[in-house]
Amino acid sequence: MVTMPEQGDMSPNQGTAQGTAPKTFSFNINPFEILRYLLSRWYWYVLAVALFGGYQWYKYTKTQFEYTSSAAVMIKDPQAEVRQAGLDRLAGQSRGSNLSNEILQFRNPELMNAAVWRLHAEVDYVVRDYLRDWELYSKTPVRVSFVDASPEDAHALTVTITDGEHVRLEKFSHAPAKVYSAPIGRTVMTPIGRLKVTKTLSYLDEWIGKNIQVRKNPVNDVVSQMLGNLSVSQAMSPGNDNSSGIGNSSQRTSSILNMSIRDVSPDRAADILNTLIDLYNEENIKDKSNVAVNTSDFIEERLAIIEKDLGDVEQQIQSYKQANELIDVGSAASGAISKRESYDTQTMDLMMQSKVLRNLQDYLTDPSKEGDLIPPQIGFGDASLNDQINRYNAAKMKRDKLLAESSNKNPVVEDMNNSLKSMRQGILRSVDNINANINLKLNDVSSRAGMARAKIHEAPRQQRQMLSIERQQKIKQELYLYLLNKREENALQLATTESNARVLTAAHPARSPISPVKGAMVTKGVTLGLTITTAVLLLLLFFDSRIKSRKDIEDATSIPFLGEIPKQKKTGKGEDATVIVRHDSHDLVSEAFRIIRANMTFMQPNSENGQVITFSSIAAGAGKTFVSTNLAASFALAGKKVVLVDLDIRKGTLTSRVRGKQGDGITSYLAGHVELDEIIKPSETYEGLDVIPSGPIAPNPAELLMSDRLDAMVQVLKERYDYVFVDNVPYGAVADATITNRIADMTIFIVRAGRYDRRMLPDLERIYQSRKLTNLSLILNDATLERRSYGYGYGYGYGYGYTDRELTWWEKILKKFSWKRKRGHLK
Repeated sequence: MVTMPEQGDMSPNQGTAQGTAPKTFSFNINPFEILRYLLSRWYWYVLAVALFGGYQWYKYTKTQFEYTSSAAVMIKDPQAEVRQAGLDRLAGQSRGSNLSNEILQFRNPELMNAAVWRLHAEVDYVVRDYLRDWELYSKTPVRVSFVDASPEDAHALTVTITDGEHVRLEKFSHAPAKVYSAPIGRTVMTPIGRLKVTKTLSYLDEWIGKNIQVRKNPVNDVVSQMLGNLSVSQAMSPGNDNSSGIGNSSQRTSSILNMSIRDVSPDRAADILNTLIDLYNEENIKDKSNVAVNTSDFIEERLAIIEKDLGDVEQQIQSYKQANELIDVGSAASGAISKRESYDTQTMDLMMQSKVLRNLQDYLTDPSKEGDLIPPQIGFGDASLNDQINRYNAAKMKRDKLLAESSNKNPVVEDMNNSLKSMRQGILRSVDNINANINLKLNDVSSRAGMARAKIHEAPRQQRQMLSIERQQKIKQELYLYLLNKREENALQLATTESNARVLTAAHPARSPISPVKGAMVTKGVTLGLTITTAVLLLLLFFDSRIKSRKDIEDATSIPFLGEIPKQKKTGKGEDATVIVRHDSHDLVSEAFRIIRANMTFMQPNSENGQVITFSSIAAGAGKTFVSTNLAASFALAGKKVVLVDLDIRKGTLTSRVRGKQGDGITSYLAGHVELDEIIKPSETYEGLDVIPSGPIAPNPAELLMSDRLDAMVQVLKERYDYVFVDNVPYGAVADATITNRIADMTIFIVRAGRYDRRMLPDLERIYQSRKLTNLSLILNDATLERRSYGYGYGYGYGYGYTDRELTWWEKILKKFSWKRKRGHLK
């Protein structure tokens, strides 16, 4: 990077190395330079801080205060309530409380809508104290009822208490010009419908004459605003650390909900929270009661149906038992078995008796046994037959005894034989009768035994049918008993229904507002002012492509830099305004010209090779005349003989400023009208300084400048003067600068800060590299004092302290810091 050496370090051949390779440019951002740049615009910061801070203060004085009210509720566990009531069977059917659902219930718009309606929070009562509005809410002296308004209507009016019995209604939202006087407590017709104004407990005579702004807001808007300001969150309770490191947490969730709400009225905020909790509990109790009532109705309905079904089943059992003559199927089966066994025994006995009788009958009918005694039927059980047999045998033995003593011819024996025969026939007939009776009994017993066996075979079927009917009876009976039990449990639950939320901390009106915070708002304003100002200044800095400092030139070009001229104030006209370098002047501008003079001396130590110095620029207004004139004066004050030539023959700016009226000059000489000595004008202020004016404006300036008389004039001037300063025309605008380059030993290009675009510096670098201008060097004119620290400063390496004011504290610190960085103390 090619830069201008500090004064005293410039080599003899500096500024003559044209044709070398272009320098490598770099872009470095120095934070201290940016800081100094920002601090130099302190007045913008003061203005911005005053504007933004004042605006924020104004907003603070106008903004309504906002207050926060808080409450804490604990959501109960329904299962715990059931267990505490001893209803374990219901505990399995109860649902646990989901806190997320409870939070959503608290944030339910319907719940908030009910709270707003209950508190009449859709109506605002506002009074203005200076610039700030205050919400009265419950402290309002009067209350306005909008009789005809629907929930979504929006109305506004101003109420003024004129005396203890009347109010003035005005500034209606739909008819601002209307004014009504209304008696308190009576309904009046207004442009927004019927209104009724009533006193409240807060009414005092001190409210007479004060304006109260009444606004009836749409209920949905109020609900949305309240829900937006409502916060419901689950509280965190301390938990135990997990030593294993898995799931380690110092907190765990609890069943407590923290609720808070913001509002411009602390009383309304507290009332909203407390009302929300009350409505939540009412809704829960109502839901539980509705469930219990519905359950009771369902149980009663089912009991009636099951009771009827149970009666039908019992009637069916009765009919079945009556039809089958049953009391108990098992008992009937056991009785049938006993009867069957009894009938079997009787049958065997009867059969034995029949067999005995058959044997007796065979004995009685056997002819061979006719003379024998009839064996008695011992154990037979028929006393009549046994009595006949005994009498027969007794008669038989008596006859045999008589026959032994007589013969068959004995009439007594004959009578006895006939009697025995008759008795024997009677016995046979008795045996036949008894046998017939036994057969009848045997048939009856067999029939009864068959019936018993039939009952035994029928018993399983009857038992199956009875079991089926009894099963239905049992099912109906158990269901009936279960519903009876549930009815009692439901009645007990209905009697013990309580709220689902327990209030741990009720909401109370806040004493201090949370918003707006004066310090925060003013700080915000100050911060905005500082931030916006900094941003704007940085944007202007980074997007401003104009040349503002020496560093801008040296970073973009390799052209030797002679110095910079600070911006100065104009104090006069003509020569007094153009030439400011005096013998006793020690201001910053004068010292800048002296430093440039010294740098020019180091660039051209041999005056013979640098006598003719031309001044040019890219465009008009760069300050060529000002720089050339003051630099010539500076050399003249140093004891040098200097001639200042105004070669701008198109405008003659130098001549008009220094010599005043136009007369003969260069154009006259180049045209051959006058001689050189006739146009040389000595300076009235500086000894050793002469001026050659431009002369009358010529119609052919380019042809005149190509004249040999110009070369001859310059040659004569070089012999007479130590330095020839030529104030030339801007380069590129016309061909004059290129034409006159043949007479120059050194070309000084004037760049004016704030007017020359940095994007044009590469063009200037190409002019330097192409050697279109002889020994080109640069001077920065009109540099701003505050920007002198962009790497260099007006001290040109030595920090000359010439200034017309005392440095501020921050400038002293930055100057000291920059000096340390330059000397290598700071890396």
